[in-house]
Amino acid sequence: MNSCQESSLIGIARLASESTRLLEKKQVAYFELEAKSILNRCSNTEMPFYWTINPYRGCELACKYCYARYTHEYMGMEDVEEFERKIYSKTDAARVLEEELTAAKLHNRPVAIGTATDPYQPAERRFFTTRSLLEVLAMRLGIALSITTKSDLVVRDVDLLKQIQQQGSVHVNISITTVKPRLARQLEPKAPTPKRRLAALKTLAEHGIPVGVFIMPVIPLLTDDTDGLNEIAKQAKAAGADYLAARPLFLMPSAKKVFLPFIEEKFPGLRDSYRKLFGSSAYLPEAYGARVRKQIDAIRRRHELASRPPEEFVANPPTAPQQTVLTFGAEIHIQ
Repeated sequence: MNSCQESSLIGIARLASESTRLLEKKQVAYFELEAKSILNRCSNTEMPFYWTINPYRGCELACKYCYARYTHEYMGMEDVEEFERKIYSKTDAARVLEEELTAAKLHNRPVAIGTATDPYQPAERRFFTTRSLLEVLAMRLGIALSITTKSDLVVRDVDLLKQIQQQGSVHVNISITTVKPRLARQLEPKAPTPKRRLAALKTLAEHGIPVGVFIMPVIPLLTDDTDGLNEIAKQAKAAGADYLAARPLFLMPSAKKVFLPFIEEKFPGLRDSYRKLFGSSAYLPEAYGARVRKQIDAIRRRHELASRPPEEFVANPPTAPQQTVLTFGAEIHIQ
C-alpha cells in the first residue's frame, strides 16, 4: 500500500495500517489492533444473542469456505489470502470489555464469542486474548455466553467456563463439517482434526459444560450425504454432545474468490455443478435447505440429539443463574 493510499484510509482501515507487528512466522504475521469496542451489536434480530465478541480479526485456520473474509476488506485489504496471513489481536481487549460491561448492556442480552473468526485459532496460544476476555466475563453475575470454535484449545479454559456457568450460563459449539480426516484437511487446512475436536467435546461434556456440534456449512456434493452427516452425529453423541445444528453453505463474493478455485483445483468434476449452484447467487435454492433440514431432523431423532442447548436463558438476573436458548437457521451478520 503506497503513502497516497494510506493517507486516504479512515476508521478500521487506518487503525490496521498503523498496527504494530507483534510477530511473524513463515506464512503468517501477527499484529495488534487498537480496540475501540469489544462488544458488537448483532445486526440480525433473529439470532439468539444480542452481543458478539471476536477477539481476533483474520483467521489462520484458512477454511476454504469462510464467509468472514470480507471483514479484512473493511481494513483496506482486497487480497482474500490476507485474511489468513495477517492476524490482528485486539489490544487491551480485557480492559476495554471491562469498561463496556454495564448492567444495562447485559440485562437479558446473551453474548456470543466466535461468530466471525475462531477465538481459539493458533494466535490464542501466543496472545491469550480470548482467555483474558473470559476472565472478565467470569467476574460478572448472570452472563449468558456461547462460544463457537473448531479448536480443542477451548478445553484449556474449562476452569473459567465452569466459573461462568456457576453464576450464569455457558455452552460451547464445536464446528465439524466432516469426520473424514483427508477431506477435513482440504477444507480446513490449519484447523485441528475432527478427532481432536471430538476429544475436546468429550472433555467439556465430562466437566458438565453443555456442548453440541455445528455442521456449518453443509457443503453440496462433498459433505451433504446422509451417511456422512449421520457419522458426525453418531460420533458427537458418543462423545457427549447435547445438540446438533446445521446450515448449508453460502458464498459471499470474497468467499467465492477462494472456494470456487479450490473446487476447480481439488474437485474438477464438480466445477460445472458449482457454477450452476452459485453462478448468480450467494445462497443455495430453498429446496436444498429444506432437504438438509429434513436430513438433520431425522438424524437428530436417530441419535436423540436436541436442536439447541438444553437450558433456557432466564431474563431476570443477576441473583440466579441464567441460561441460554439457541435457535439456528438465520445467517449471522457481524459489525
